Amino acid sequence: MNTYPKSSLKRLLDWVLSVAVAPFALVFVFLGCAAVYLTDGGPVIYKQLRVGLGGKPFTMYKLRTLKLNAKDDLSGMRKNDPDIIWVGWVLRAWRIDELPQIFNILKGDMSWVGPRPERPHIVAKCIEEIPNYGKRHVVLPGITGWAQIHHPDATPNDNLHKLPYDLEYVEKAGFKFDALILWKTLVAIG
Repeated sequence: MNTYPKSSLKRLLDWVLSVAVAPFALVFVFLGCAAVYLTDGGPVIYKQLRVGLGGKPFTMYKLRTLKLNAKDDLSGMRKNDPDIIWVGWVLRAWRIDELPQIFNILKGDMSWVGPRPERPHIVAKCIEEIPNYGKRHVVLPGITGWAQIHHPDATPNDNLHKLPYDLEYVEKAGFKFDALILWKTLVAIG
């Protein structure tokens, strides 16, 4: 494995991209916050504990897409979840709900590209049941990644199918690979 994922170059690129995108992202985050508040009231930013680099937990930020009284499903997000508010479908379809994670990137908890961070109880179960699952924690988690390109609608229940792509990313991580993943993400969203 090369040193790019841990390097100051990757960190610098994350910062530069975050600062460049932030003015545009803030507009969409503000509009998303307003839409969530007008649709369902209450808090608009959702905070959740996730596992990052080295297995260290951190708080990840997203726009809230679920009803206020939604039950916390410990298995993770379900496809066609009846608890998603109507504006939540729009925010998820355009990945606007993920934009507050730019703050996580600026803090150093995440990168633009890397394996998606999972919740601690899901990570513990996967480490117990799936060989080599813990190896995905040797790089910063990302907003997007190689597994997301290949399994865009995957849930935590699909971690076994996503793992080969996460491990391939860990092995091949570098500027060109990150650029390819970012490009494929933009094409998929657009």
